[in-house]
Amino acid sequence: MATEKTNIPVPEEQVGPAEDVKNVTEREESAAARPAGIPVAAEEESAPAKEEGADTATETVNFTEEDAALDAAQPELDMGEATDEERAQEECADAETARTLEDIARLDKPRLIELFATLLRTKPVQQIRREAEAIKVAFYKLHRAEYEQRRREFAEAGGAAEDFAPQPDTDEARLKELFAEYRKRRAEYLANIEKEKEENLRTKLHIIEELKELVNGNETVNSTFNAFRDLQQRWRDTGIVPQANVKELWETYNLHVENFYNYIKINKELRDLDLRRNYESKVQLCEAAEALMLEPSVVTAFRKLQDLHDRWRETGPVANEYKETLWERFKEASTRINKQHQEHFEKLKEEQRHNLELKTELCIKVEELSSEILTTRKEWSKASERLIEIQKVWKTIGFAPQKDNARIYERFRNACDRFFEQKREYYEQLKSEMDTNLQLKTEICEQAESLQESEQWKKTTDELIALQKRWKEIGPVSRRHSDAVWKRFRTACDRFFERKTAHFSGVDAQHEENLKAKLALLEEMEAADIATGGFERIKEFQRRWNEIGFVPLKQKDEVQKRYRAVVDGMFATLRGGERERSMDRFRSKVSDLRSSGDKRLRFERDRLYNKVKQLESDIATLENNIGFFSRSRNAEAMIHEVEAKIAKAKQEMADTIEKIKLIDSQQEQGDK
Repeated sequence: MATEKTNIPVPEEQVGPAEDVKNVTEREESAAARPAGIPVAAEEESAPAKEEGADTATETVNFTEEDAALDAAQPELDMGEATDEERAQEECADAETARTLEDIARLDKPRLIELFATLLRTKPVQQIRREAEAIKVAFYKLHRAEYEQRRREFAEAGGAAEDFAPQPDTDEARLKELFAEYRKRRAEYLANIEKEKEENLRTKLHIIEELKELVNGNETVNSTFNAFRDLQQRWRDTGIVPQANVKELWETYNLHVENFYNYIKINKELRDLDLRRNYESKVQLCEAAEALMLEPSVVTAFRKLQDLHDRWRETGPVANEYKETLWERFKEASTRINKQHQEHFEKLKEEQRHNLELKTELCIKVEELSSEILTTRKEWSKASERLIEIQKVWKTIGFAPQKDNARIYERFRNACDRFFEQKREYYEQLKSEMDTNLQLKTEICEQAESLQESEQWKKTTDELIALQKRWKEIGPVSRRHSDAVWKRFRTACDRFFERKTAHFSGVDAQHEENLKAKLALLEEMEAADIATGGFERIKEFQRRWNEIGFVPLKQKDEVQKRYRAVVDGMFATLRGGERERSMDRFRSKVSDLRSSGDKRLRFERDRLYNKVKQLESDIATLENNIGFFSRSRNAEAMIHEVEAKIAKAKQEMADTIEKIKLIDSQQEQGDK
């Protein structure tokens, strides 16, 4: 795939085809320094019991090829723009070349250097560009891995990441020496090419001058024509000239060739023979150009077309009746190939622009991710998973435009670096907090151990429960201490509560007796005629109930529920009788009011009507309050209290309405 040329190698996909995403796992220590480049993400365990431990490994994305290419893009390792000969070799790469490059990727650093030195000694510099590029990337892939390993070891030994300074690498120094030699020899090769081009230009200009002399010469036809043939052959044998002179030089040469055919006095038979040969040659060039339209590789077809144009220019004229027809045929084939070539690269550029947009969006996502405020291990774990997914997506996207490719990858890598640097700082802080938490939990263990032999059962129970609450409020500790400190605390608590259980096991028999007594009292209460004793009788039952001690825990709720139901029934019975007495008193009051006149009766009705309206408003307010309480924590008790008030208000409103109806019925009877 061709792209714009630049003197700086692009450090990413352009090193080679995009790799498949590899599954690489690595343990991240919370105190370890994060190596440069796109680092490894750690996934924290979400289970509360495991949150106190170290991080576990997770899947990550391998960016070693891209990072190595970026490291290799140093100015002193710049290989320059490929020449036509070097590009032709790359286009003609075969399976053997691919195997050679694969073998290079498996060598260690000393063998890579040895191979490069051997290539410089045994091969022309213009033939080793692919191998040199592969050696450079393979070397820096190993170099980066060694750097990261040393940096990790430095951090594990207690050093600060910012203080790490790698030792000079003698292998890298030797590699740069060899590249200096490569660059020197290549510069000499390029200078020789330019020198040869200038010499070729002078040679071709001299051939043109000799063509001019042929027109003015007095030689015989045969000798003049043979001299013309020799000049044509010398022109073909002369190599390329500077690109800036190609067009003008060819036009001048072609002009004098035409002049030779038009003005030289030669035998018509020889002229026709030469024109026929030129015609046949140009027909073959047309056919070759038309065949290139079927070439699978647009780039190869375009390069071959340039060779055909060179040959066309070097071929002499044809008869005038064929001249335009042949040129139009050749030009039409050339136009179609050029159009395919242009469309190919326009499409490629559009794809690369689209890839740049996609990669820019991923950069923005990572930058937003690195700017988020993350405060828990779970949040960091989820954010790391999101970043790994973004990295995987990045690996599936093709090239960006070459001028933007290195820049966008560096932006992406820097954003990833910032994220993992922040994560490293978080875990360093977390480690410090874990150490403090360990100290606090150790102190709680000591307090629990001091209480485990106590016989102040209630006081000590409350104190241990308070210690357990404090334990839960303290954050996690390191996994290597988590189990031990928890077992120590639990052992002390278990010791006390086992002793307490043994102490109170003798109380169970008394609880059974209390249960029997309460069941008997319940039967007595259920059979009692509460109307004869009233509220005082109920209070007496309640006093006797409270004097009986605890019952077994498993029967406690059932017995208490039955007791509340009996007491509520008693109160309901008393309230029902009281309501009837109240209505009798009100009937008597209505009779008195009626005898005193309708005015006082209407006044009483209005008072009761207003009371009903007020009760309706109160009920609506209370019901609205329940809606607010339901969204609050621990609102059950408040809701129960409000519901009781609503029930009481509704009953009072029903009684008041009944009184109003009583007044209305009395008034109707009076009217009759």
